[in-house]
Amino acid sequence: MANKETILTPYGIAKLEQELQFLKTVRRREVAERIKQAIAFGDISENSEYDEAKNEQAFIEGRIVTLENMLKNAKVIDDEDIDTNVVSIGCTVKVLDVEFDDVIEYTIVGSAEANPSMNKISNELPVGSALIGKPKGAEVEAKVPDGVIKLKILEIRK
Repeated sequence: MANKETILTPYGIAKLEQELQFLKTVRRREVAERIKQAIAFGDISENSEYDEAKNEQAFIEGRIVTLENMLKNAKVIDDEDIDTNVVSIGCTVKVLDVEFDDVIEYTIVGSAEANPSMNKISNELPVGSALIGKPKGAEVEAKVPDGVIKLKILEIRK
């Protein structure tokens, strides 16, 4: 199976590399120590500490593989790649919610970097995909769980 390309900003690459390094060094060592301590308790067949530590170890190893694949298949979007004539990944876009007359600013990122609480939205989700490729002044509609929202693009910048 081909691995999916992961679109990241330089900041996103740095965060994933930092998480990978932390998991490979600190977390692996901590879990190995917990397993070692749990084994010292004796019979591991009914040892919940051992089971929990092994489950955590499996989770960490799975996350390491995921991060390595994401980084291996990363496409980095640099400032030079960002076209401010239309909304694209890596740009920040100021939009007007037509219904509520509310101005919102989003940064369009790849799905690996999305963080709605920081207004970083994925290019793959309804609002992000509706905005991608549209110029300043365009009005777009995005189908969201609450219905359809209408947005007008006010500004596009790097």
